[in-house]
Amino acid sequence: MSFAAPILLLSLIAVPLAAFGYVWIERRREQNAARWANPALVPNLVHRPSPRIRHIPAILFLIGLTFLLLGVARPEAKLSTARSGATIILAVDKSGSMAANDVRPTRILAARNAIIGMLQKLPSNDRVALEVFDVHPYITVPPTFDRTKIEQALPTQAQPNGTDIGDAVQEAATVAAKTVGIGKGTNHPPATVVLLSDGAQDVKALDPSVAAKNARKLGVPVNTVLVGTAGGQVTQVSNVGGYPEKKTIPVPTDPSDLSTVAKLSGGRFFQAGTAASLLQVYADLGSHAAHTRQNHEVTAAAIGIALVFILAGVLVSGLWYRRLA
Repeated sequence: MSFAAPILLLSLIAVPLAAFGYVWIERRREQNAARWANPALVPNLVHRPSPRIRHIPAILFLIGLTFLLLGVARPEAKLSTARSGATIILAVDKSGSMAANDVRPTRILAARNAIIGMLQKLPSNDRVALEVFDVHPYITVPPTFDRTKIEQALPTQAQPNGTDIGDAVQEAATVAAKTVGIGKGTNHPPATVVLLSDGAQDVKALDPSVAAKNARKLGVPVNTVLVGTAGGQVTQVSNVGGYPEKKTIPVPTDPSDLSTVAKLSGGRFFQAGTAASLLQVYADLGSHAAHTRQNHEVTAAAIGIALVFILAGVLVSGLWYRRLA
């Protein structure tokens, strides 16, 4: 909790002064009553609430006064709000293992379908870019508001190559930072990377942990999604002696690099073993990507609480005075 006009908090000194005044008036009232009647006979002459209960209206008034004076200082609270203009870089692995069909119809097609579902949930004024990678990352669609371009550019077939996660993270985070203007001022829209892969880096390239730390320095969290299961397999066809020969190769998922990247960059790590769970992961990412916490003035709330307590004090006091009448 903070205040836009903290100097006005000095007005809170009125609360203890009011409490002191109330106590002083109550004592004077008791002294005046003692002059005209025997104090021992007063309870039999006048019906009065118990000493504890009869102070409730005053307590309610004092609480209301406190909130009223807090409202004068214009209190602010950090609230989660949806910010427009977010930039999301989608990084999709198209290496050979993404052809495995343990996630139907294949890992890469399940990823494509899930991304399309997420795009439909994102605000229309958020920009989205697409990066595909295997042994090298490529920005196939720069940040754009056109969802159709992203859908049309999504890969549908895996390529028989390795996986370069480090350079993919570095490139995506750099593009995101440049797009929203990170480093050119503090008031910039949020940016994030959503990287989908099924395994660890298997080529000589930038270390994923180094890339993740660089992304964090840029202020771009990298959310990673591991798609597939431990039982994934791909089939390769080779020509042996003039005859085609099929060979099944196991391609189990490996979460090591993806979890490290998410942790070091300030993002989140997800596992998606089925097409349904992959859709849910992307829906969740889409609902959080453009939300930030900002200070919002809550003066109206403070004044409203103050009025509730003051009106409660008036109501309780009126009921008791009516009974005394």
